[in-house]
Amino acid sequence: MEEASSGVLTRGAVQRRGPKTPEKQAQDQSGRKPGRRRPGRRIKEDQEEETIFRDVVSFTPRPFPGGGPARYYDKDTTRPTSFYFSSLEDLLAWTPAMEDGFNVALEPLERRQPPLSSPRPRTLLCHDMMGGYLEDRFIQGSKVQNPYSFYHWQYIDIFVYFSHHTVTIPPVCWTNAAHRHGVCVLGTFITEWKEGGKLCESFLAGDERSYQAVADRLVQIAQFFRFDGWLINIENSLSPAAVGNTPPFLRYLTTQLHQLVPGGLVLWYDSVVQSGQLKWQDELNEQNRVFFDSCDGFFTNYNWREDHLQRMVAQAGKRLVDVYVGVDVFARSNVVGGRFDTDKSLELIRKHGFSAALFAPGWVYECLEKSEFLQNQDKFWRLLERFLPTHSICSLPFVTSFCLGLGPRRVCYGKEQAVGPWYHPSAQETQPLFGEHKLAGDSGGWVKTHCCLADAWHGGSSLLLRGLIPPEVDNVAVRLFSLQVPLPPKLFLSMVYKFEGSTDIQVALELTTGDASSCHVGGISVLNADSGSRHSPRPLRVPPTKLARWSGRCGQQLSGGWIQCCYEVSLHGCLLQDLLMSFSRPPGSREEKGFVCRLGEIQVVDANSLLAPLPRVQKVTISQLRWLPLISGSEDRPAQLLLSCTLQWSFHVLRARCFRIHCWEQTGGSSATDGTEKPTFLGLAFANQYRVVDVVVGAARFGQDGRVEFLVEPVPREGFQVPQAEWGRAALVYSAPQ
Repeated sequence: MEEASSGVLTRGAVQRRGPKTPEKQAQDQSGRKPGRRRPGRRIKEDQEEETIFRDVVSFTPRPFPGGGPARYYDKDTTRPTSFYFSSLEDLLAWTPAMEDGFNVALEPLERRQPPLSSPRPRTLLCHDMMGGYLEDRFIQGSKVQNPYSFYHWQYIDIFVYFSHHTVTIPPVCWTNAAHRHGVCVLGTFITEWKEGGKLCESFLAGDERSYQAVADRLVQIAQFFRFDGWLINIENSLSPAAVGNTPPFLRYLTTQLHQLVPGGLVLWYDSVVQSGQLKWQDELNEQNRVFFDSCDGFFTNYNWREDHLQRMVAQAGKRLVDVYVGVDVFARSNVVGGRFDTDKSLELIRKHGFSAALFAPGWVYECLEKSEFLQNQDKFWRLLERFLPTHSICSLPFVTSFCLGLGPRRVCYGKEQAVGPWYHPSAQETQPLFGEHKLAGDSGGWVKTHCCLADAWHGGSSLLLRGLIPPEVDNVAVRLFSLQVPLPPKLFLSMVYKFEGSTDIQVALELTTGDASSCHVGGISVLNADSGSRHSPRPLRVPPTKLARWSGRCGQQLSGGWIQCCYEVSLHGCLLQDLLMSFSRPPGSREEKGFVCRLGEIQVVDANSLLAPLPRVQKVTISQLRWLPLISGSEDRPAQLLLSCTLQWSFHVLRARCFRIHCWEQTGGSSATDGTEKPTFLGLAFANQYRVVDVVVGAARFGQDGRVEFLVEPVPREGFQVPQAEWGRAALVYSAPQ
């Protein structure tokens, strides 16, 4: 691949990029004006300049940049892929390249309460599935039926991506999804068998410079790709020199990581003992304690019994929660619990105050019916929930469409955007507390929450709420999110929902606040007079004038039968603690009422933040082109082509949830701003770059250029649509070879 040709035209000037070839000079001196606007094109004065790139179509294979297709790209399609290192040489030779930008997490680690450093026992999930780097390796998503998905994030604290490659860098999709939920992500450094022993000798048996170089590179990789640390798993025997240097290696790695990666963690797996033997202990003891003392935590092997746990209490001392007791969910070998009996393991682990490490909970996907995966996943975590303390999200804006990052079709604000299965875990939105809420007493009222792939407001799924209001009560409610958010003076809230079938049930968004004695809430009624903490905002019939750009559809019926309900709340000295959905019977009704409701979106936003201008997407560039013939035309020349290229742009990524990428093939007098048609949606980007793959365009004819325009739509963290006039854009003008 190579950049589009060196001439770049804007409305204001011609810029030159790179040396000019004789062929290019001849093109420039000809009478053609590739950057000329087409007749009737309208460009607003305040609109960003559109950069125009030129290329001559060529089917000659062009070399990939950087590390080549084996590392950065799928060799057949050029789709960017997450990668790993199989050798120490590859690790030490790595330096950041442009292609690495695809794999950098967009999402910072969300603040949470309690913090990971609290003394509460933690839950670690170690994701090991069929060797790793499956469909999740495709950074921009893929088309796959019934993929694996994890969405019970509120129950876990640490996510480890495990594979048997020497250096396992977590695919960026997992880091984005985990960070969105306040869960930290670790990669894996593993050595095994004879080859692993040789590798360890090469950097651990020498002087400190050798192991420090490896540690420095591991820290650099975590810092660059924005994940949070490493699980160190040495599964081979070590020489006296190598095992002697292992604690200093761990201490140096941990110290450097803490300095450069806030909240970073280094964990050690129970394998090698201090003599250098590979000898799993299934506990923390005097033979492996030296490694525990040199890092942030210890992950035990799986064949423990309760007497192991009893002995470890004294060994761990004040660091009880830094011991992660391993649970093999596959229940291999001689273990406690596992599979749908994993609660038995957790009961013992929590009894003694330890953290838990659940290894391969993807068992529910790998070994059970794929068609029943969501039901089995919910069952598995429901059996464990009493042993899994949840954590709260601590920042605004808080916006979710409940999308799982997959679906049978893609929907954009109630309108179908693309048909067919898709899988893009980076697109998974903040997930609620799943399960069943039952009313106290014997009334029989309940609400259950489930993922729903059958319908969506935005993305591929929504949240399904089914429930029953018994005759004795007026309403039932279910807590969806646990929060710990200091609230601004004025809050804007919105929910998008629809009922299945006709109903007279009323739905409301409710919230609970802390610091109730000094918390003043305007415009809402107090539901619980005793605590004064639970409130029901009054829906707005007309959106606030200043917010009309963002909330102009409040109270209206939307596409697909969805309804948006908006609220504006004035608060002072409050801490938002919970978001709930309440379902009420109509006044005067006393019969039992069942309901099925789909929730498509919730927004909780600082109203003042909506008044600040959004930054623009700027400096959109097109490079690394690949052309393929698609459909043959007359004289053996293709009538249509497949175009692949890389888009890059400038934008403050902390202001974006993601970017939606569109294209527009322009022929004749049509224009991307004349309003006659809509651009074609290509995909989502979670970085300031995107690889366009095999877009169909018409072949350029002799004497007549082809033209395709790419548009970059920023999606702000507040979750509202940005007008098309404010998107970034660049055009490619291409010609047939002479």
